[in-house]
Amino acid sequence: MRIVFGLVLVVGLGLAGFAVYMVNGYIEGYRTALENERADGPNSVETVRVFVAKEQLAYGQVLTKEQVQLVHWPKNALPEGVFTHIDGENDLFHDEERFVLRAMETFEPVLAVKITEPGQDAGIVSRLGSGYRAFTIEVDVASGVSGFLRPGDRVDVYWTGEIYDDQGRQGVTKLIQQSVTIMAIDQQADEETRGANVARTITVRVTPQQVAALAQAQSTGELSLALVGTNDDTDVGQVAMDQTALLGLTPRSEPTVERAEAPKVCTIRTRKGAEVIDIPIPCTN
Repeated sequence: MRIVFGLVLVVGLGLAGFAVYMVNGYIEGYRTALENERADGPNSVETVRVFVAKEQLAYGQVLTKEQVQLVHWPKNALPEGVFTHIDGENDLFHDEERFVLRAMETFEPVLAVKITEPGQDAGIVSRLGSGYRAFTIEVDVASGVSGFLRPGDRVDVYWTGEIYDDQGRQGVTKLIQQSVTIMAIDQQADEETRGANVARTITVRVTPQQVAALAQAQSTGELSLALVGTNDDTDVGQVAMDQTALLGLTPRSEPTVERAEAPKVCTIRTRKGAEVIDIPIPCTN
């Protein structure tokens, strides 16, 4: 009996030891797999360390090293113009200051288009771009879309004046420039301006050819602005309206002037020596 009991005890201890061994093997395998997954996780997507804003940045602020930090960003989704180094050529910070051109939210990447070049202020000169000029248009509450314009908006420019044509003098309104970008309103160039602002002038970004057209139009008539939608890229083509078309009138035709028939003249021809003379006589028919 004792032999049987001892045999059962030995078998029980062996099974228990085997169970502990199996459980330890399973736990160790799970732990190894978990560690491998954690180790491979960050490398599954290749990243690049880029600078982002640590806080909200507003237009015109001086950008400092305390306002940015480096974070991992997926390499295949990098925005154009990011910064990856603090100092050095074409890097974020230099000996001269940079200014914020566009407002940035917390953890938003710092992009080249949102800050000035080193040593350049945040005025509109830094935002013109090659081949463009700044031109100022005088506006009022009506022509300036009731003050709802902001820097960065796009507008169509209409000219209203008088012309002379076959119908005489008449008023005409014509679209002269399409989808030009507003750079500043009065002396304010901040795109984050909130609320309506009834301005006296707006400054637009245009080519030299457009400058000439706008200057001529402003000196010969009145300019009005029409706000263009954010995603509207429609080419509206030629747009013009005169008084005749506006009122649905038929163009006037030139009056027909009947000319009196010239009186008929009858003559007889005679010769005096070498001279030939025509003598008028009454016409019989």
